[in-house]
Amino acid sequence: MNGDEIAVLSATDLVAAFRARTLSPVEAVEAGLARIEAFDDRLNAFCLVDVEGARKTAREAAARWVAGTPMGPLDGVPVAVKDLLLTRGWPTLRGSRTIDPDQHWDVDAPAVARLREAGAVLIGKTTTCEFGWKGVTDNPLTGVTRNPWNPERTPGGSSGGSAAAVAADMVPLAIGTDGGGSIRIPCGFTGLVGLKPTFGRVPAYPASPFGTISHVGPMARTIADAALMLAVMAGADHRDWLALPPCGDGWPEGLEDGVAGLRVAFSANLGPVAVDDEVAALVAEAAATFESLGATVEAVDPGFEIPRETFRVIWYAGAANALRAVSEAERAEMDPGLVEVAREGATYSALDLLGAENARAALGIRMGAFHARHDLLLTPTLPIPAFEAGVEVPPGSGLERWPDWTPFSYPFNLTGQPAATVPCGLTAGGLPVGLQIVGPRHGDARVLRAARAFERARGPFPRPAMA
Repeated sequence: MNGDEIAVLSATDLVAAFRARTLSPVEAVEAGLARIEAFDDRLNAFCLVDVEGARKTAREAAARWVAGTPMGPLDGVPVAVKDLLLTRGWPTLRGSRTIDPDQHWDVDAPAVARLREAGAVLIGKTTTCEFGWKGVTDNPLTGVTRNPWNPERTPGGSSGGSAAAVAADMVPLAIGTDGGGSIRIPCGFTGLVGLKPTFGRVPAYPASPFGTISHVGPMARTIADAALMLAVMAGADHRDWLALPPCGDGWPEGLEDGVAGLRVAFSANLGPVAVDDEVAALVAEAAATFESLGATVEAVDPGFEIPRETFRVIWYAGAANALRAVSEAERAEMDPGLVEVAREGATYSALDLLGAENARAALGIRMGAFHARHDLLLTPTLPIPAFEAGVEVPPGSGLERWPDWTPFSYPFNLTGQPAATVPCGLTAGGLPVGLQIVGPRHGDARVLRAARAFERARGPFPRPAMA
């Protein structure tokens, strides 16, 4: 098996091969490093690659597999970490020139710690927009990140580097964060599986400056890999006082149980959203697949107005919070869009923020009632395919900011519900389209089960030409 053949293997396939001793973690890491060497100059997925550290960790994992004593369920599997999460031994610069790399980096974020304890080989840090503030990936520190399906297009963001790395077969798994769609947007644009779990399912530390709308979750090529990664990252950590209780062994259960008998709502546009014709057709076809699998599918909207202003107040106030200690001189070196929204966020009052939280609570109550009648909600992940790299909104669209083209993702950050994206087809131009599957709070296993049923019915998804 050559390096490219190894690189396309899923995490679960890699672990099976390690157990059978038909493949070594050293070979898996070398395959990933070769892909990074071959393609990352074009894609800019990584801002840090620890070649020697990854090789050392892979050799240690290989020795454990030979001895029959693997450290955990991901022992020897290469994983990338988004550069918003603290990682021991590596600087976490958040795409910003304002953070000094020359300091002690001796703490792992909870998700990173759980992956390390499970034996994962941490291969490097992936690019993000500055402080993760927007739905595309470019920043003043490391430049523009590009989509493996078409390097002239954006991979989305803010977890765009993680998406590009997985889509280009540099790693099978990557950590993402999602405050308004930042896992689902790039996975939707790059033909990947991404899950924003129920808020608190994956502990976070330090807390996001954007507050309790920001989640940590898995990005992968298969549902099984995403489920495995989620189960590992969901381990307990006392540093997150809002984290949910640990799951039992074997969680998530029922991954192969299908969707027969489930009550599934399909909203083609959440009411008023304009959706690209190709996207609409592919998502409608995907929704029809659920009916063929035995679910009861009903075309119905949840009945809320897109909560653009609610999200705006919370997100912009979070941007102001992220920049509270950044001087005016430093702001001159930052992404101008981030500086602009932070400046607006700083003008909001406590009553403005509390009013937005009241509206958020009302939305959560509405969706709780909706899920009393419907087990799942299907929507497009995004209303458009990937557009030009290096810009915040599609050129010529007349849109103001990134939330204007992501109306299907951020409502469910406000409600804290689990929401996954799974690829459902390609446009005539060869760009991926995603189907979003939303479940009730704490319904992560149900969302993954439904995503797996669709993945099984759809069959293998193509790989980008450069991959």
